Amino acid sequence: MPEMTPENQPVLIINCGSSSIKYALIENTEQPRNERIEGLAENLGTPEAKLSGHDKAQKFSIDMPNAQHTHALQAILARLGQQMPMAIGHRVVHGGEFFNSAQRIDADILQKIRELIALAPLHNPANVMGIEATLAVFPHLPQVAVFDTAFHHSMPPKAYRYALPELLYTEQKIRRYGFHGTSHAYVTERASTLNQHQTPYGWLSAHLGNGCSTCAVWNGQSVDTSMGLTPLEGLVMGTRSGDVDPGLHGHLQRVLGWDLPRIDKLLNKESGLLGLSGLSNDMRTLEQAVADGHAGAQLAIAVFCYRLAKSLAALSCGLPVLHGIIFTGGIGENSAGIRAQTIALLPHFQAHLDTDKNDQLPRGQEGRIDTGAGLQLWVIPTDEEGRIAAETRPLIGL
Repeated sequence: MPEMTPENQPVLIINCGSSSIKYALIENTEQPRNERIEGLAENLGTPEAKLSGHDKAQKFSIDMPNAQHTHALQAILARLGQQMPMAIGHRVVHGGEFFNSAQRIDADILQKIRELIALAPLHNPANVMGIEATLAVFPHLPQVAVFDTAFHHSMPPKAYRYALPELLYTEQKIRRYGFHGTSHAYVTERASTLNQHQTPYGWLSAHLGNGCSTCAVWNGQSVDTSMGLTPLEGLVMGTRSGDVDPGLHGHLQRVLGWDLPRIDKLLNKESGLLGLSGLSNDMRTLEQAVADGHAGAQLAIAVFCYRLAKSLAALSCGLPVLHGIIFTGGIGENSAGIRAQTIALLPHFQAHLDTDKNDQLPRGQEGRIDTGAGLQLWVIPTDEEGRIAAETRPLIGL
């Protein structure tokens, strides 16, 4: 075993959902993804609960019927073997206005995260559960919270304020916060590094997965983003509607008698690609269905790409200079068709897609897909866990 130095002491990254725990043990920022110990505990609390992943090159899958979060963390610990972490970094979705950077977790920080549950009722409760369960298993390890919203604290008021009465902002903190911050931060920093120049860069980043968002980044700082108070605002997503007329809520209540929980379920779980297609929220399924002539899938993809292009065009207003567009996330990294359709909707950007490079880029690989003239077009696989580790280390002296 190599000698442990501050540079390669492993950090355990935890991304906890209401019924899942995604984890990765990261030794250093240069460690390739395929050499990490990482995995996913899913369906927790059900008979189908299991833990799967890979210990560096070796894949595994373990059934854990009815396992809860603490049991799953103990199983994860067992998979680490002798490579015990020196610290733990947690993904926390919403940091509100409390946190504009990562924070070492203590009782006060944890209480503030609890207080933010009202702003993120679908996400922060699971994040709190993960922190509490991890503290029970690793009571002596330093732990750090890295917030999705923190990267967007650099947005100016013209970007984050809603046109609502002042008291709703000053007293209730109703504003645009933005999410996917660790992903947007990682891929835009990576693109700037790959360019090897000192000039400030202006990037448009498109994180496209089951959840989707865009972000305008100038000189390493977020200046605008598509998500808002919650992760529902903005683009069409897997099951989320993205932007709708705010009057829709009142209309559904008056015409159908729906209450707010029913409308919330509609917009978060029954809309997006799933609602438009009537078939699936999985882009791979929809692209295959398009090839088979499925009209709903065709419509879903057309709306998805058009709304994505509209968002990129709008966010470009926040950049003094636009150098390029970055595609990331499961769809952004793997769907050449979505990238091509989106770029085709932006002819005024002077972006020239190299069709061969786009079609032939291997899955999971980074690369430029433009012709070399005009706007840069990048595909950069995101590494949210690596970014969380990078933000965790300085807070615990590594």
